[in-house]
Amino acid sequence: MVGGDHLGVSANEIERRLLEFGIVEGASVQILHEGPVGRDPIAVRVNGTTIALRRREAMAIMVGDHDQAAKTVT
Repeated sequence: MVGGDHLGVSANEIERRLLEFGIVEGASVQILHEGPVGRDPIAVRVNGTTIALRRREAMAIMVGDHDQAAKTVT
């Protein structure tokens, strides 16, 4: 769950947008490109689909190393 507001957009609104894009726990996310001015927007691939995110939306995504997580599960 996203906490707090990000540049005037409520946490609930950002969370709703990310869920609509398919960004859920366990999704594969790859950064493809960052914009030249202010590095916005960011092009990412989520489970094979390419989407553009604002930096404030991308900052709400928690990521981890899938391989490392698999090694720690017993």
